[in-house]
Amino acid sequence: MTDRSISGTVGVAAGLQDGAAVADFVALLKPRVMSLVVFTGLAGVVAAPGATHPVVAAIAVLCIAVATGASGAINMWYERDIDALMDRTRDRPLPAGRMRPDTALAFGVILAGGSVMVMALGVNWQAAALLALAIGFYVFVYTVWLKRRTPQNIVIGGAAGAFPPIIGWAAVTGSIDPGGIALFVLIFMWTPPHFWALALYKHGDYENAGVPMLPVVAGVRETRRQILLYTALLFPVSLGPWFVGAASGAWALFAAAAGLAFLALAIDVVRSASERSARRMFAFSVLYLFLLFGGLMIDSVAGGW
Repeated sequence: MTDRSISGTVGVAAGLQDGAAVADFVALLKPRVMSLVVFTGLAGVVAAPGATHPVVAAIAVLCIAVATGASGAINMWYERDIDALMDRTRDRPLPAGRMRPDTALAFGVILAGGSVMVMALGVNWQAAALLALAIGFYVFVYTVWLKRRTPQNIVIGGAAGAFPPIIGWAAVTGSIDPGGIALFVLIFMWTPPHFWALALYKHGDYENAGVPMLPVVAGVRETRRQILLYTALLFPVSLGPWFVGAASGAWALFAAAAGLAFLALAIDVVRSASERSARRMFAFSVLYLFLLFGGLMIDSVAGGW
């Protein structure tokens, strides 16, 4: 064991001694975000052509989950100052003072390194490389570089959350194929309207924290217009898995129906200009992704219906 790993382990242990509860370490992992990320990663494993041993598949999904949690922990360590300024984040372990910053950082780094190592040894190096890229992109590109500097933070940074299905795909195939890329692009295009809907009714939080989210910089009217634009662009993109042969025509019809419902909500966000419409769209955006990727797994298991 290296000096760094020893000091990291000691830091985590010190966090427990200083009053950080197990629940605080769980909170660092952002479990609600993790559930959606793990689900899309599992969909990539199931939808990928070919077969892999169930234990290998389980290792791949577990590594995706751990890496996601690690990224969340490092993100909370870096953003503890702005988290303290926002109502929805001020009770997190670091701004609330229940955990030392170095403990959170050590926890995240240990999990990140461990997840990549296990993926490389237990699955394949291609999936491990993508996993490392996803962690690095979320931490250094989105968290450190983009989030505090540009309203395009969600547009570019959305790539970080789009990696799980292509990682799951590579865990089975050992390669980056059009099917995995189509799943990546689907989530990439879904991310802006999803987060901007949230930002519409939480823009006061972002403004107080000095985070240049689109409603803060460009105003709520322009944000609504951008939500509609990206949701309209998402509609044809969402059919990408069918276009490249990774899903059946039945799934494409299902995805189109869900896309039309999503588009209708985006139109309502523009027309009604109310907080209620933004909340409805945000809630449906989560359901939308679960429906498409859940349907993709059913489609794959059922052999294209």
